[in-house]
Amino acid sequence: MLEGDLVSKMLRAVLQSHKNGVALPRLQGEYRSLTGDWIPFKQLGFPTLEAYLRSVPAVVRIETSRSGEITCYAMACTETARIAQLVARQRSSKRKTGRQVNCQMRVKKTMPFFLEGKPKATLRQPGFASNFSIGKKPNPPLLRDKGNSAGVKSDAETSPYTLHATLGNEAFKGIPMQRHVTMSTNNRFSPKVFLQPPLQMHLSRTSAKEMSDNLNQTVEKPNVTPPASYTYKMDEVQNRIKEILNKHNNGIWISKLPHFYKELYKEDLNQGILQQFEHWPHICTVCYVDYGFSENVEKSKAYKLNPKFCSLSFQATKCKLAGLEVLSDDPDLVKVVESLTCGKIFAVEILDKADIPLVVLYDTSGEDDININASCLKAICDKSLEVHLQVDAMYTNVKVTNICSDGTLYCQVPCKGLNKLSDLLHKIEDYFHCKHMTSECFVSLPFCGKICLFHCKGKWLRVEITNVHSSRALDVQFLDSGTVTSVKVSELREIPPRFLQEMIAIPPQAIKCCLADLPQSIGMWTPDAVLWLRDSVLNCSDCSIKVTKVDETRGIAHVYLFTPKNFPDPHRSINRQITNADLWKHQKDVFLSAISSGVGSPDSKNGNMPVSGNTGENFRKNLTDVIKKSMVDHTGSFSTEELPPPVLLSKPGEHMDVYVPVACHPGYFIIQPWQEIHKLEVLMEEMILYYSVSEERHIVVEKDQVYAAKVENKWHRVLLKGILTNGLVSVYELDYGKHELVNIRKVQPLVDMFRKLPFQAVTAQLAGVKCNQWSEEASMVFRTHVEKKPLVALVQTVIENANPWDRKVVVYLVDTSLPDTDIWIHDFMSEYLIELSKVN
Repeated sequence: MLEGDLVSKMLRAVLQSHKNGVALPRLQGEYRSLTGDWIPFKQLGFPTLEAYLRSVPAVVRIETSRSGEITCYAMACTETARIAQLVARQRSSKRKTGRQVNCQMRVKKTMPFFLEGKPKATLRQPGFASNFSIGKKPNPPLLRDKGNSAGVKSDAETSPYTLHATLGNEAFKGIPMQRHVTMSTNNRFSPKVFLQPPLQMHLSRTSAKEMSDNLNQTVEKPNVTPPASYTYKMDEVQNRIKEILNKHNNGIWISKLPHFYKELYKEDLNQGILQQFEHWPHICTVCYVDYGFSENVEKSKAYKLNPKFCSLSFQATKCKLAGLEVLSDDPDLVKVVESLTCGKIFAVEILDKADIPLVVLYDTSGEDDININASCLKAICDKSLEVHLQVDAMYTNVKVTNICSDGTLYCQVPCKGLNKLSDLLHKIEDYFHCKHMTSECFVSLPFCGKICLFHCKGKWLRVEITNVHSSRALDVQFLDSGTVTSVKVSELREIPPRFLQEMIAIPPQAIKCCLADLPQSIGMWTPDAVLWLRDSVLNCSDCSIKVTKVDETRGIAHVYLFTPKNFPDPHRSINRQITNADLWKHQKDVFLSAISSGVGSPDSKNGNMPVSGNTGENFRKNLTDVIKKSMVDHTGSFSTEELPPPVLLSKPGEHMDVYVPVACHPGYFIIQPWQEIHKLEVLMEEMILYYSVSEERHIVVEKDQVYAAKVENKWHRVLLKGILTNGLVSVYELDYGKHELVNIRKVQPLVDMFRKLPFQAVTAQLAGVKCNQWSEEASMVFRTHVEKKPLVALVQTVIENANPWDRKVVVYLVDTSLPDTDIWIHDFMSEYLIELSKVN
């Protein structure tokens, strides 16, 4: 294609994506944002851009306003309409009104506790420690012998199916650029999602060397005459090629087809067959590899791709949305997925790096991330089974299933959906009773938004995974009671396939409510008020409600709540009783703790958390015994004898593997012993499981004492540093070395069972460098090289203290992640300071 024709086509695509036209001064920028180049009007022989535009009236329509402003519009052309439509969708998503938060694409890590590699044992070579002298600067060449057969492998072997992924504007390398063949399909869209920039991916079997060989390779018509004895059965060949393309859902390169054919069917594919593909639209198409859709085009409009357009990798890859597999053929789901995803930017969590990756998409443009997979499931629920509360209507036989600490209620109202759910859960109970529990019944790949089953007090209940803490512990919400708790992954079960589609079609049966017309003077709910409300109505199955208002935006109904004896007198409603009771006196520094003398259950009046009927139940009973022995009503502090022993550190002159969770500057950073990290992860999982199911009671907090505190979604062992007047407290994380502000209600006593493992955070200082005050720039350089990385530490000095959190260690840090070179951080920082002083 001539360059002028190519520029015209790209210019039309740019203009078609702007229905209101593009002002002439902005046109070059818009063109470059799409193509990466400026409009080359001078190379095309025109003195100005406007002169070039006026020379292509079939492409551009120019209008001049009264003020003299020139606006360019696209002339109609179907050839680039599809590309323009996709570009316009992308632009409209970027120009969405309202606040934009976290809209930059990011790949979510599937494992929440994720460490970037592992320290290599290069400091453990024989004789190294004996040659080391504290008074002498370590000698880096001694650390690694390139020819030593005992060296550590730099990387694991690469899988034959390589997933190339880059973020931002980085281009892929090693991507073959040839004709791409995919299965022909009548559906232009399916729940398999195509991802576009800034998440760039390509699934390939071809190595980088093959790419360079294939760039100049064309499929020419060979003069091949098959032997007379060899005759092709065309129908059989076509069916075989269909099978091959079905096995390679991302398509295959034409030049590789004979190889796959011979590998599968043990016979050669006649090269002449390759030339017949253009006449087989029912078998295969040529795919738009940057957008993910396929079309049949005339042969005269197809051109060999110029090598200069091969530097950028193909921009679309096929993906599957996790949790929607069973409904992949549902046309309603297809419409929902298309409406929620097409032309928008998402964060993606890759669960399984298969030929077609299994992913969860997140819309990060608002204040909270929205799980697109879960949104799709909710959108296709059976609307006839939803409960729509009507204002001024009365509802009887209502069950209050959960009461939150802010007074929010969750209720179940008798309805068709609740009856169907009950019948279905009974069928599942019978199914599990008759069927031997195999590995297929357990949840092997948990992810946020997944719906599964949890056994509670002899019943199977529906839960949705809301947060994955680790491979063992996660948070779930009971869809039909509104309760949120933490459980072990091993306690969850997959919904049997025969019931899955029917189960996910039933919408959640828990209705979120709040008590209407409470006096504004009440303010924040007190622990006494919450406990009184729970004692009065929780799990009572014959309450009644009168709806006064339905807030659709917040998804909450304002109601008057009645117990059976007081219905329907409004003056004897729970709303009136709770305002008359003496429950609203706020006590200073008193909050609801997770310590109890018993474990709550859905059937108890005092509890609101489900309890597992198997391993989880035994675990929590043991915890209750521990609490009874160790806690009293107002005990918030412990003596130093009850603190764990100090973490074990290497002696001066010895090395140890460490992880750096926090780094402020070379004079202050935190290290954790690498060998203890797994134990810490297990402890935090147990803390999540324990504190999420314990009942609340009053305690008093004290400064400079050790507690458990919930920071974001995890429970940490903390030292309470200060109590603020606004209901917040300052805490220091004893295992990670971070300072945080948390609500006083999220601080709870640290029971004995969580006081065994030594506190893991050790304050450290970098040896080998001298600087009285580190600049912000130097601190950032240091953080970039050490924070959240596994390193090898060479201990110079250990400064002991009676309090384990006041211990300090002076160490050399060594980055051993490179295959041939050890990076001594103090050397790097010293050189940086020297260069910085020269500049200053």
